[in-house]
Amino acid sequence: MSTLMKNIFYYNHLNHPVYMELMGRRKDMLVQKVDAATPSRQMAGVLAAAHAYQIGSDQNEMPPDFQACDALFRRTPNLLLVSTSGAGYDTIDLDACTRAGILAMNQAGGNAEAVAEHVLGMMFCLSKRIIETDRYMRREAGIKRVEFMGHDALGKTIGIVGLGHVGTRIAELCRGLMHMRVLAYDPYLCAEEMANRGGEKVALDAIFRESDYVSINCPLNAGSKGMVGAAQYALMKKEAFFISTARGGVHDEIALADALREKRIAGAGLDVWEPEPPLPSHPLMQFDNVLLSPHTAGVTHESRTRITTIAVEQLLGAFDGKRPPRLLNPAAWPLFCERFEKEFGRLPEPA
Repeated sequence: MSTLMKNIFYYNHLNHPVYMELMGRRKDMLVQKVDAATPSRQMAGVLAAAHAYQIGSDQNEMPPDFQACDALFRRTPNLLLVSTSGAGYDTIDLDACTRAGILAMNQAGGNAEAVAEHVLGMMFCLSKRIIETDRYMRREAGIKRVEFMGHDALGKTIGIVGLGHVGTRIAELCRGLMHMRVLAYDPYLCAEEMANRGGEKVALDAIFRESDYVSINCPLNAGSKGMVGAAQYALMKKEAFFISTARGGVHDEIALADALREKRIAGAGLDVWEPEPPLPSHPLMQFDNVLLSPHTAGVTHESRTRITTIAVEQLLGAFDGKRPPRLLNPAAWPLFCERFEKEFGRLPEPA
């Protein structure tokens, strides 16, 4: 373990107090906060000395000046590591990190249980029409039960877009609890690997055409932005439900509102928006068969503790010369090693 001081900064807040508790066990780690009120001279000093940046994972909550991109890197000449505070990494320009020799890492899997349970919660609530009856009973008397007849999930088909940590856990729960058929779309995985994760590899159109529930669980990137729109909603069964706990921007919200207004699908469960949070006047707010949450699927006490612990462990491991297990830009490794040796006088361990 090097005794040289490693400087870490974060903007505005950390996800959980366990971050400082764990970092405090190492005498060679200095963690500093910056925010909009930080004096410019102090800010410049913190950024210039920084070796690592613990960055928020939600683009809607990070000012452009503090997203991990070329502009920030010009202010952080010694930066070696960027670590997200969640599984998402849309606050990070991976190409810019790679050019600069900066390793980017996320905390994928830390909130998988929380998000998967949220998806199932939405699925059950929509299928049983719980949200509709709850809203009706708060407004009017004399509800007729048969008018709100729902469906069982047992034996139905779920289509999962993105079979990563969250998607895999959803597949496991749906197969195990409700004996569901699991279809999956993920362009980065082969059919054999998807089968190992519990999904049957199909094309994107098949997900929408054959599923009783469509669950979006992919990251937001150039390939997924705007991936789901009117053409995909038009393929869905009238009895099917659309659920997204991924990122706003993957699906077209206005086209979804149109599909719901024309009763072409049965309902939707939405945890993510573009931008966030949505205004009360948003078109999707008018539907009783749309279940809403403000990007809280992955926000539980347990998931915040897990994600924060993983983040600290990865940063400490990287500073000790180990290759991060959740490295997002492996192409940066050679240049990173050169910069690491120049800063700390030793090479990281062989990859």
